[in-house]
Amino acid sequence: MANVEHSGRRPGDVFGAVGGRLGAARLGLWLIAAVLAIRQLAAVLGTPRGDRLTDLETWVGPHGVLHVKGSLYASTQFTGTPVAGLVLKPFTRTAEQALGWGWTFGTLLLVVALGLVVARALPQPVSRRTSLLAAPVTISLLMLSLPVRNTLWLGQTSVIPVLLVLLACFVVRGRYAGGLLIGFAAALQPTVLLFAPLLWFTGRRRAAGTSGATFLACTLLAWAALPHDSYTYWVHHMAGTGLGGPADDLANQSLHGALLRLGLTGPLEIGLFLALGTAVAVLGVRRAVRYARDGQLLLAVAVTGCAAIAVSPTTWQHQLLWVLLAMVGRVGRRASDRYVWPVAVVLLMTLPATMLLPNVAALHGLRDDVVLLAALLAATVIPFLPRTSPSYRSPVPTEYADPVPARVGFVPLLPFLRRVLTRPNLLLELLLIRVTYAAYQQVRLAATGGSNEAARARAERHGHEILDIERFLHLDIERWVNHAVVQVGWLRNFFDFYYESFHFVVPMTVLAVLYWRRPVDYRWARSTLGFTTLLALIGFWFFPLAPPRLLPGLGIIDTVHGVQDFSKPDYGALTALTNQYAAMPSLHFGWSLWCGVVIALLAPKVWMRVLGLLHPLFTVSAIVATGNHWVLDAVGGAAVVAGGFGLAYLFQGPRARLVRPTARTGDERAPAREPAPST
Repeated sequence: MANVEHSGRRPGDVFGAVGGRLGAARLGLWLIAAVLAIRQLAAVLGTPRGDRLTDLETWVGPHGVLHVKGSLYASTQFTGTPVAGLVLKPFTRTAEQALGWGWTFGTLLLVVALGLVVARALPQPVSRRTSLLAAPVTISLLMLSLPVRNTLWLGQTSVIPVLLVLLACFVVRGRYAGGLLIGFAAALQPTVLLFAPLLWFTGRRRAAGTSGATFLACTLLAWAALPHDSYTYWVHHMAGTGLGGPADDLANQSLHGALLRLGLTGPLEIGLFLALGTAVAVLGVRRAVRYARDGQLLLAVAVTGCAAIAVSPTTWQHQLLWVLLAMVGRVGRRASDRYVWPVAVVLLMTLPATMLLPNVAALHGLRDDVVLLAALLAATVIPFLPRTSPSYRSPVPTEYADPVPARVGFVPLLPFLRRVLTRPNLLLELLLIRVTYAAYQQVRLAATGGSNEAARARAERHGHEILDIERFLHLDIERWVNHAVVQVGWLRNFFDFYYESFHFVVPMTVLAVLYWRRPVDYRWARSTLGFTTLLALIGFWFFPLAPPRLLPGLGIIDTVHGVQDFSKPDYGALTALTNQYAAMPSLHFGWSLWCGVVIALLAPKVWMRVLGLLHPLFTVSAIVATGNHWVLDAVGGAAVVAGGFGLAYLFQGPRARLVRPTARTGDERAPAREPAPST
């Protein structure tokens, strides 16, 4: 099986000098990988003692040296097998500080080695660009992934079993060497023994037998050397269940943990876990064998690892690297669909689950088990393409619009960002929108300046500055408008409802209609909205501003949130949920103006355009009447909208020409274009 795939590349072809843009890109990616590695190193070693390497420090005894007496599992923090404990015995005279540095540097080197092996093992064929850029990209993704970050933070050994398996499959030669490595990896992480059937059914039966014998020998050796700890791990804790935390903890991304979180206990839960685990193991190994015979050995390894994640009694976050490796599988007939699975996996393995799914009670169960769900899908469901499929090498190509001449010679600045004609993948769009909005919320909340009191003083100072400018320009109408609206009950209710209800509904509706009816314009509109929001976040960060309702002494009535207690620095619970000083520029008005511009440009009917332009008019009235924004905030919102459209034009050029329905010619679609004025 180790000889199933070879790239056929000479070392000089990969690591030699590469000229032009590709060489510059390769150098830049290696620099990024180095920066990420240094960042992880600094994050771990810069953390105070006692808060880092907590699993590793369970070994530390008196005078800062590793102890050899007592139970490994006295504190239940150490989650490794007795074999892992036995391996650390030679370090008994290593000082704690030296151990921390050495362990962290050693783990980083293991991650680099893992990335190099994965890059070498990519399923063939790969382009020259992929072969040159794969190593730094892989190492960067590993450095960013939550499993590696947790491994570094906790001082765990979870990278070692993954690397041993990959070395056994792609590097070592001989009938027994691979089995020895996998057997030792299984001694460190027992569910890795699931790779033995993969070896057996792909013709490496001696290696499979060797892996089982090695696992048994290591386990018996540890039992002889550490009988009490071995009994504690294998019998009392049932193969580590409960070590490192309760088995139903959210961090335990296994079937056992998911069933416990569902409220199942006792014999029913154990029987169901065994039945489901057996089914997942059988399906996962069968799929892995099929992909290995197809020449996709790395994918086969990833699928087997994902099955091992599910069937383990406990699978903590630092043990989930197999899911990241599953991104090498190709899914989808269209070239544009090929990005969905790898992007979803990268986001899943680098971001917390709270950023992937909204904070809705109905989705909490899914959010708690999202990594387990990805592992189950990769092991049993995801239709990875075989290399024999025509779409594997030649997917349906992406259709691009004809470039529209720009008024300036250097536009577009990024000519490779061509206008795509086809509708983007809906799942990927929803995922990216969710992640982008979650990031927007986090940045908006983080822009308070470090503390509510410090942010309040700065924001109120900026509020007085804005008020002085408005008075100079005779634009200080906020108090007059606010008090006039409060006197009319139905008008106050209307503006309160409009302020709270239409901020998200209208932009999402515009995007949804464009996605369904005009996908080319959807991509253009989405880009402009993204640039607009990015510019607004910069404004929130550098210019925190107290809105009129939070400026003491102005007398503004907060019609939406109620009376604010100015004696409290956080003004109640709202500050804990969002940044109250993200007022300049006003995205309430900015997003509404974006909607108005897009509708005015693209709507086919005059009355639609009129309604579209009324939306920003009603919005600016609502934000001023309710006391949530200054008039100049709306001016700032208009500025970032203009900047958003301008950046989209600068990077991608003018909006693509209109496209009529495509005409089928044979197996390809030939788009029939008609000229239209560009904007």
